[in-house]
Amino acid sequence: MAKMGRPRTFDRDQAVEQALHLFWQHGYDATSLTQLKAGLGGGISAPSFYAAFGSKEALFNECVQRYLTTFARVTECLWDECPPPREAIETALRRSACMQCEDGHPKGCMVALGVMSAPSPENARVADALTQSRVRTRAGFVACVERGIRAGELPEGTDARVMAAVFDSFLQGVSILARDEVPHAVIDAAITQVMTTWDAAAGSGQGLQGRPRPA
Repeated sequence: MAKMGRPRTFDRDQAVEQALHLFWQHGYDATSLTQLKAGLGGGISAPSFYAAFGSKEALFNECVQRYLTTFARVTECLWDECPPPREAIETALRRSACMQCEDGHPKGCMVALGVMSAPSPENARVADALTQSRVRTRAGFVACVERGIRAGELPEGTDARVMAAVFDSFLQGVSILARDEVPHAVIDAAITQVMTTWDAAAGSGQGLQGRPRPA
C-alpha cells in the first residue's frame, strides 16, 4: 500500500518569504534552525523542514535567489544604456535607498549586509551569490562612468574605477544608515550631494583620477 504524503501545513512560498526576512535581518550563521522552524507557519519538525527545503544552506540559496530577482533589481538600471550614465547612477542610488528604507521587510540591503554577517569559514561558499551580486553592481558603476567618458560627459583622464568606487561605497554605506533608522529623506538628500562628484569632475575638465601606481 502506497504511503500517503505528509500534508502541508504551511504555504511554501510564504515560508520562503519569511525565511528570507530572517536571513536578511540576521545573516546566515546567526539564523538558527529553531528560528526558521518557528517562522514557518507556526513551526514544523526538523524532519519536515529537511523534507521541504533539503537543508538550511539550500533554503538560504533559494532566499538569496528570490532577493536577487526582486529587491536587488533596483540597481539593474546601471546596465541600461538608454538613459544618460549620470542619470542611471542617480536612479540606481535613489531606488536602492528607497527600497532599503521602506517598511514591510528588514532595513538595509541583504547583499551589502551579507559582508558583515558573513558565514563562518566552513560555510563561506553560501555567500558566493551575494559576493557576485556586489561585484556585478560595482561593474555597473564602472560601466556607467566609462560610458560617460566615451560620451564626452567626463574628461578622458577620469579613472572609472575610482569614480565608481565613490558611488559603490556610498551605496554600501546606505545599508548601515537604513539599519540605524536614518530617515530616507536624509539619505535621499545625501545622494544629491554625492552626485556632485560627477558634476565636479565634468566641470573641472580634469576628471577624478587615482594615485599613480608604483612601477
